[in-house]
Amino acid sequence: MPKSIAIDGPAGAGKSTIAKKVSAELGFIYLDTGAMYRAVALKAIETGINTKSREDLINIIDNINITITHDDNVQKIFLDGRDVSEHIRTAQVSAGAADVAAIKEVRLKMVELQRRIAGEKDVVMDGRDIGSYVLPQANLKVFLTANIDERAKRRYEELVLKGQEVYLEEVREDMMNRDHNDMSRAFAPLKKVPDAVEIDSTSMTIEEVAERILYFYNNYANI
Repeated sequence: MPKSIAIDGPAGAGKSTIAKKVSAELGFIYLDTGAMYRAVALKAIETGINTKSREDLINIIDNINITITHDDNVQKIFLDGRDVSEHIRTAQVSAGAADVAAIKEVRLKMVELQRRIAGEKDVVMDGRDIGSYVLPQANLKVFLTANIDERAKRRYEELVLKGQEVYLEEVREDMMNRDHNDMSRAFAPLKKVPDAVEIDSTSMTIEEVAERILYFYNNYANI
């Protein structure tokens, strides 16, 4: 039976970076679920749909084609046959992703895909509701967090490196709005489940966090 590690937490906590490292160490597939919601948001933006409009999103969700490939543990996401792995990382798409992720019908569609992948391969999956909703039977659940200033700084530096013109305070404000939306949405909100290991990465290196997760997996995971 395929094994799984669920990593949840707020934006900018380092989930994707850590999940990639842990999956590489274990030989698991890394699945960035947030990229799926970003792809839906990109589709909405490109077609002129309001990312908060449930009715409009429902109209496109059944016809949207999102596929994921892995090459040497590097995930690529395709939207209607087009590689959008870089296009989905803009601030506009990030804000839109929080909107579409709050729509129940969108989440159900994405969860269906996520569970299908986890049912076929060993995975490290990160997102907002993996341990609580997508993979409640995951072998190990981790809730990864960091303080808001550190998270905003990390995201700001990431966007600047990609050549985007952004301001730290704007990134911080967007992140706070994202946190609020993620934690207050009615369906599958961001939360720490009782059986998750909580790790605060504020003052930790990537290697230290990865080592902590691997320690818990090797010694305490439900395998």
